[in-house]
Amino acid sequence: MVKERSREILEVDVTPMRRRHLPAVLRIEGKVYPRPWSAGLFLSELAQKGSRAYFVARHQGKVVGYAGVMILGDEGHVTNIAVDPAFHRNYIGMRLLLALVEASRERKVRSMTLEVRRANSGAQAMYRMFGFQTVGVRRGYYVETGEDAYIMWAESVDANDYTARLDGIRKKLTQA
Repeated sequence: MVKERSREILEVDVTPMRRRHLPAVLRIEGKVYPRPWSAGLFLSELAQKGSRAYFVARHQGKVVGYAGVMILGDEGHVTNIAVDPAFHRNYIGMRLLLALVEASRERKVRSMTLEVRRANSGAQAMYRMFGFQTVGVRRGYYVETGEDAYIMWAESVDANDYTARLDGIRKKLTQA
């Protein structure tokens, strides 16, 4: 029998991303992606307030993760979710995805989509908790490695039963 390591419950605040967060965001971006986004690209995304929502997760004032969503009509596309590797397995990605979904629902989004690396089973499991289902494959999507991406969709994120799903996720996070 494998004993699961005990985890300290991290106090994490999720707040809207601001320009002042970019140095920390770029440090994480460089740690987790072979082809990181530039500061200019993040600034461009942050400037599009009507169709974008970006968040950072902070622990003890330090940015430990970030995420973004692009809103197109009644659809939301998750552009990125990244967590500093030193803080993996602490439900930070889940908190960030919850913020993205909530922001999308406030903007009357009905469905959401994203791409995820075929090998990233941990992220895929988290997305399935949020109702995302694999609907296709983008071959060679990640050009730096040639890796395929799964296309995942969550439908009816505006429905009452989806609200119940989110309530269950919030409950899990309070017990984490």
